[in-house]
Amino acid sequence: MPDAPPAAVPVALRPAERRRQISRVLLRVLGLNLVVAAAKIAFGAATGTVSILSDGFHSLADTGSNVVALVGVRVANRPADESHPYGHRKFETLASTAILFFLLLALVEVVRNALGRLTGDARPTVTWLSFGVMISTLAVNLVVVAYESRAAKRLRSEVLLADAHHTRSDVFTSIAVIAALAGVWLGWPQLDALAALLVAVFIGLAIVEIAREASGILVDSVVVDPEEVRRVVRSVPEILGCHHIRTRGSADHAFLDLHVWLPGELRLEEAHRLSHVVKDRLLETIPAVQDVVIHIEPPPAVPPADEDQA
Repeated sequence: MPDAPPAAVPVALRPAERRRQISRVLLRVLGLNLVVAAAKIAFGAATGTVSILSDGFHSLADTGSNVVALVGVRVANRPADESHPYGHRKFETLASTAILFFLLLALVEVVRNALGRLTGDARPTVTWLSFGVMISTLAVNLVVVAYESRAAKRLRSEVLLADAHHTRSDVFTSIAVIAALAGVWLGWPQLDALAALLVAVFIGLAIVEIAREASGILVDSVVVDPEEVRRVVRSVPEILGCHHIRTRGSADHAFLDLHVWLPGELRLEEAHRLSHVVKDRLLETIPAVQDVVIHIEPPPAVPPADEDQA
């Protein structure tokens, strides 16, 4: 038995409304990230706590990625034109890859500060206020991750998902920094620099995850399960089979092309009509698909390896 087809897109919105909702989420998250980054950087610099300062740079990279994402979402929803016949949807994916640039900058700065502390004699100042700042900003990050992840799932937006992954790494780094502050408080100042290096590890993991998701779209990985396409094609009785099913694009904006088999004696007008029946049914059943290209042909004498006879 074939696997169950993937779940349909939770919400099918018009592109303009989808862009407005994504932009609204990003603006709210941007404001919260600015508050978090400012608090960490100011307090880390004032107390000489390199772990808090490094975590602040990590949060500052969040704000830069929010701005890039806002620009990318606006461009992504421009209609198709002569230069971009498939639309501008991949600009949103391009914006998500730009987040990698900000993460790399944060990674370099964190490692530089951490190594400088390990080779120096400076001792950070840790007070109850240090814990208060980190716990408060951790709570804000948890709210941001939950809010942005839900919005990413609802709107099927990889740029929101990438940004949520970015902020999720802030959660883990903040927990590590809080633990390091406790160690410094108990007399192990080296833990401050080691926590900063741990921040760098979390940033690196976020870079790998975002790159993996974005590259899948940019290199045209399969978007829709071929079994789901076959199931829809089978629902049209006159179709003898289908093969060469190919999809590309993103989770909410996919393009599909396939070959369908029709009786060789069928009139051209009837074959054309049936191809539109298949196309309309695919568009109605699989909301992620934006366009379908169908190649009509009679069934081959020797079925190909990827055949699917209805």
